[in-house]
Amino acid sequence: QVQVVESGGGLVQPGGSLRLSCAASGHFLAIYAMAWYRQAPGKQRELVARITSMDERNYVDSVKGRFTISMNNAKHTVYLQMNSLKPEDTAVYYCNADVFGHQNLYWGQGTQVTVSS
Repeated sequence: QVQVVESGGGLVQPGGSLRLSCAASGHFLAIYAMAWYRQAPGKQRELVARITSMDERNYVDSVKGRFTISMNNAKHTVYLQMNSLKPEDTAVYYCNADVFGHQNLYWGQGTQVTVSS
């Protein structure tokens, strides 16, 4: 079994920054990729950013230039540095882990990010 736990959400003013963390633990050898998704009220969950163990990264267009995803392979942890935050970034942010040899993605419980003055 694999556990995924996010942290770092909160309330921030427009233009501010937050750093989200997500750690995977449990019975596995290595992680292939980790990703951040978000879901705002009344909207579908969308991919925000994804990173592979080979450091391949991709972002949704709306966050390019503002968000940076990074991963510590040894700690099985992924980070999302969010700068220049906007009210439309408000959502619950979810992390998932794609583990080598496992068919399923493992999801965390989510962390709330609220951007408001």
